[in-house]
Amino acid sequence: MKISVITIAYNSGHSISDAIDSVLSQTYNDIEYIIVDGKSKDNTVEVVKSYGSRISKFVSEPDKGIYDALNKGIRMASGDVIGFMHSDDLFASDDILAKVAEIFKTNDVDSVYGDLQYVYKNDTNKVLRYWKSGRFSLRRLKMGWMPPHPTFYVKKKVYDSYGLFNTDFRIAADYDTMLRFLGKHRISTYYLPEVMVKMRVGGASNRSLKNIIKKTKEDMKAIQDNNFGSFFTLVFKNLRKVKQFIIK
Repeated sequence: MKISVITIAYNSGHSISDAIDSVLSQTYNDIEYIIVDGKSKDNTVEVVKSYGSRISKFVSEPDKGIYDALNKGIRMASGDVIGFMHSDDLFASDDILAKVAEIFKTNDVDSVYGDLQYVYKNDTNKVLRYWKSGRFSLRRLKMGWMPPHPTFYVKKKVYDSYGLFNTDFRIAADYDTMLRFLGKHRISTYYLPEVMVKMRVGGASNRSLKNIIKKTKEDMKAIQDNNFGSFFTLVFKNLRKVKQFIIK
């Protein structure tokens, strides 16, 4: 089973080597590693090229935003399963993809997800928030639950059947995709109860009050577009974040 891992980058020269090393150090061998760069102006391209043929596919060209870049990566992917490693993130251990592959091989499921830790930018061993996912249910999804997107590995046929990221969304296309896949089309999923990914704090959706408001509006639009959930879904979705600061 081939797993395609996609990293998108823009002016990520300060951190992308950590993400690349994290993917290349995985013990699982059948990995297609794709990097999509948005025509960076720093040394990102030089860093990526220094890895040579260890990067399966690489493109550097202008894009129309995060989700357009992710869609490019999905279209380039030839793996049975697709997942993402953002340029500021890293795997929690070197056997994560081996465990993901084993779950897909031994269970008839469309997707796999796990837990995520938000860590400090300059010290990835220091945890700020712990996103402990827990098991999936449609009821929990309607109550604002969702798995961390960087841990969400999905069979390529799901993207082929139900579509890529909706680029009308600027911040919440990942939530829209979750609702479309898990809620609207009821794909099957499996919970790996351990930390899969460490994410450095400072994501696009939480950088300013303006972005937080924009994300809230987009989350509501995703709920309405997929006809899954209500205003209370959004309320509980935001309340769930409080627990992440308590459990570390």
